[in-house]
Formats: sequence, structure tokens, C-alpha cells
Amino acid sequence: MSELIFAIAGYLLGSIPFGLLLTRAAGLGDVRNIGSGNIGATNVLRTGNKKIAALTLLCDGLKGFFPVLAAKYWGGGYAELAAGFGALAGHIFPVWLGFKGGKGVATGLGALFGWSWILGLVFIASWIGTFLALRISSASALTAVLIVTIIAATGVADSADGIFRLVWPAALLAVVIWIMHRANIARLLKGQEPKSSFSKKP
Repeated sequence: MSELIFAIAGYLLGSIPFGLLLTRAAGLGDVRNIGSGNIGATNVLRTGNKKIAALTLLCDGLKGFFPVLAAKYWGGGYAELAAGFGALAGHIFPVWLGFKGGKGVATGLGALFGWSWILGLVFIASWIGTFLALRISSASALTAVLIVTIIAATGVADSADGIFRLVWPAALLAVVIWIMHRANIARLLKGQEPKSSFSKKP
């Protein structure tokens, strides 16, 4: 029962479209009308407002982290995993926006930090390393979730009483992120994926 409760709570929190709300509050219009039409931080950055993009990234991450944290303290069983994936589902399929949300990278990272700070740091390090090499945000996220899954398979991020318990959540997160980036993957294979820019794009 606690898994269901925290999954629903995670979904509701995850479904808050911070990218859309923050850009509107800042007078930047509807972020869905620019760039990729996504409500995530990467597309918010295309408005040219770095502060709003950074705030979107933070808020999207926290809405993945806090449900997991709450589940750790007040849930049981697999409640923390249910809360994390609930938040991820909420971000990707928000009921308020006709189930059309973001791609889940920041929210997934927040949930990952809630499950294991080690894996969270691995993700960030992998993302930064790939981005410095390629300057492509999507490739950085795709690489990071794969590396996280590999590290999770070693068991170093698990407690002594739960060896390898994070392998399947990490792998499932990777699958979700890769599916949500399928259009990016197609462009990457064709060499057409644009490098990330801090300038405003129509």
C-alpha cells in the first residue's frame, strides 16, 4: 500500500511543470512554443535566460528527490523506488498538460540522488565529462545513464543488506531516458544533433 501512495504522491509532485511556470512568470512566454517544445531545462535555456533555466533544472531535480526522501522516512518496502518512478512519470506525462511533458533527465537525476548519492554523483561526473568532450546535451544524458547502470551493477552503491538492489532501477531509468531521447538518437546517428548553445533560438 505504501508503494502505491508514494507513487501517486511522486506523480503529483513530478507533474508540476516548473519549466512552463517559471518561463511564464519571468515574462518569457510559453516555452512549448520555442526550440523543441519541451518543458525541460535544456529547452528553457533556449529562451536565453540562464537563471530561469538553472532554476528549472533545480526544481525538476528536487521534485524527483523529495518524494524518494519522504518514502525513505515514512514508506516501506519499495516505496522509495515507487516514489522516484512516480515523479519521473509525472514529469514525462503531466496530466495538466495533456500528458506531454519533459524527457525526465533532471527529475530522474533527482530520484537517483534519493536512491543513492553515489550514483547521483556518477551521473553528474559522466554528464559533465561527455558534455565537455562533445558539447551535446542529449549525448551526455544518454552516456551518463549507461555509466550509472554499469556502476550500479558493481553493487558499490548498495547497502550490505541490499547488494545489487539498484541495478534494475538504474537500468529502467536508462531505458526510459533512451526512449524519451529516441529522436535525439536518430539525429546523433545521422550526425545532425546540434551542439548545445546558450543563445536564444526560435
